Amino acid sequence: MIARLTGSVAALTPDHAIIDVGGVGYLVGCSTRTLSQLSDGAEVRLHIETVVREDAFLLYGFATEAEQGWFRLLQSVQGVGARVALAILSTLSANELESAIANADKAMVARTSGVGPKLAQRIVSELGDKVLPGAGLAVAGSAPSAPVGSVAADAESALANLGFKPAQAAKVVAAAVDELGKDAGVEAVVRVALKKAAR
Repeated sequence: MIARLTGSVAALTPDHAIIDVGGVGYLVGCSTRTLSQLSDGAEVRLHIETVVREDAFLLYGFATEAEQGWFRLLQSVQGVGARVALAILSTLSANELESAIANADKAMVARTSGVGPKLAQRIVSELGDKVLPGAGLAVAGSAPSAPVGSVAADAESALANLGFKPAQAAKVVAAAVDELGKDAGVEAVVRVALKKAAR
């Protein structure tokens, strides 16, 4: 899995950036907030969230770890996928989103195009216990339990993007790593973890 990209901005679109790293162009989905900080030809380093699907391998980039953390956390809510999470992060900054959820302000969350009152209510209800005012993401489960950048963390992230809750993803990934050994690759760990989850 790709955790970070450092390179130059080759092109920008309304919702993507192409990052040139050693002559290879990576298409990276970004919030408008992150895109506004990029310019053609500029050197950039983005935190990357890799989304693995049966028919696609997608990259999403973030200027800050806080934005990346919210991207992961938002998708733990039923009805919020990568596209909606990016839309929310394009509308609200990490601090604004933290404040909205800490104060159960569903109206602020509903300012996002594509987020209706019911989904906004679900977001503030389900994430309310994961935020402390002024302290940001505050409980276990708001990020992968494994060390960032490790095979286990990347595998947990992949499972989260497939709809697994953080605790469930951590459990089956840990079991897969125990079975395969610490030298196993991400793809192998994800494959075995999915089999264990299906039992």
